[in-house]
Amino acid sequence: MFELYVLETCPFCQKVMTFFRDNCVEYIKNDISNPIFKAELLKLGGKEQVPFLYDTDTELKLYESNDIIDYVKSTF
Repeated sequence: MFELYVLETCPFCQKVMTFFRDNCVEYIKNDISNPIFKAELLKLGGKEQVPFLYDTDTELKLYESNDIIDYVKSTF
């Protein structure tokens, strides 16, 4: 399962979420405006940067919208 850490106002996050929506990718959205998700992001990735993808199946962790999209495309 994909967990995507985002900030709703971030254009790069919007790019990834639009890709996910347009391609019917199932994911859990964790908005870091919630302190709980912000703490999770820092624990998983080590920095406060979004978008951040965590693939719970493979434990892969990615920043950067284009890298996230490329990775998800490769899993289709």
